[in-house]
Amino acid sequence: MEKIAFKMKLKPGCKKEYKRRHDEIWAELKGLLSESGVQDYTIFLDEETNTLFAVQYQEGDSSSQDLGSNPIVQKWWKYMSDIMETNSDLSPVSIPLEKVFHMD
Repeated sequence: MEKIAFKMKLKPGCKKEYKRRHDEIWAELKGLLSESGVQDYTIFLDEETNTLFAVQYQEGDSSSQDLGSNPIVQKWWKYMSDIMETNSDLSPVSIPLEKVFHMD
């Protein structure tokens, strides 16, 4: 199992709405992530910069970042696009982060 991290950007003033939408995450999206090997998925917010910092464990070769062609994911992207910085296909601007330290 591999741990990956990436960052995304929340639009100013959208923290409450972002949290509400994730508190009510769709069962079909959660199921898709689990079936794809994504586990222990956590997102943190740096309120000073509106930067979202995501960490997840993944089994196999897939991560949440590899599910963009799935209709459920595309629907989620559209749903979230009004509160996040997005690419032209409405996927969140997501920047992989390099692991530089780990301690068990």
